[in-house]
Amino acid sequence: MRDAWRFAVGTLTALPVRPPTRVDRDTARRAMLLAPLAALPLGLLVAAVLAAGRAVELPPLAVGLLAVGALAASSRALHWDGLSDTVDGLAASYDPARSLAVMRSGTSGPAGVLATVVVAGVQAAALATLLDQPLLAGALVCLSRCALWIVCCTRVPAARADGLGADVARTVPLPVAVLGGLLLSAVGGLVVLVLVRRTVRRFGGVTGDVMGAAVELALAATLLAWAAR
Repeated sequence: MRDAWRFAVGTLTALPVRPPTRVDRDTARRAMLLAPLAALPLGLLVAAVLAAGRAVELPPLAVGLLAVGALAASSRALHWDGLSDTVDGLAASYDPARSLAVMRSGTSGPAGVLATVVVAGVQAAALATLLDQPLLAGALVCLSRCALWIVCCTRVPAARADGLGADVARTVPLPVAVLGGLLLSAVGGLVVLVLVRRTVRRFGGVTGDVMGAAVELALAATLLAWAAR
């Protein structure tokens, strides 16, 4: 369990932790299941930013943008990189090998940049409506990591034979993936499900980039669903 915890915290946050001594399929499965709990410091950070912004009466949208920035910094912007690469891969070609090569290039194209701007804007605008409910916003940040339960479901293959995606793909039981979708207010779960179906069809499976994209899209959709209530 200690290795799984180190794997989850070290991969999903910028917190300094020792690397796991061993990463096998059991460690990967436990790490993915721990993902929402590993994100607890990030949720508390977002809650603190919203509460502080409200206390000093900053403009709500500015507070929302600050919260998105703090969340990105506390996770090394890893998920944003995944979102950008995934969208670039989808936009680059209908050839899976070509799309995966574009995703691995590390550069951001117009489609990827636009996607990150739009999704960050949606997150910030939705967070701006939750200034008086900072703990709820923090909880939604944690729950957004349930997107990994869907992406890593045992029914979803990896697109590559190496990389993070290959390590954690097919590790989460189907009933847990279904529970993850429900915890994402159903709307977030549906968005992740569409992403997974699309990337499996286009890339042949999922990658670490797809997992990052799923987290950011799940958070945006879930925040928007709560903001609309």
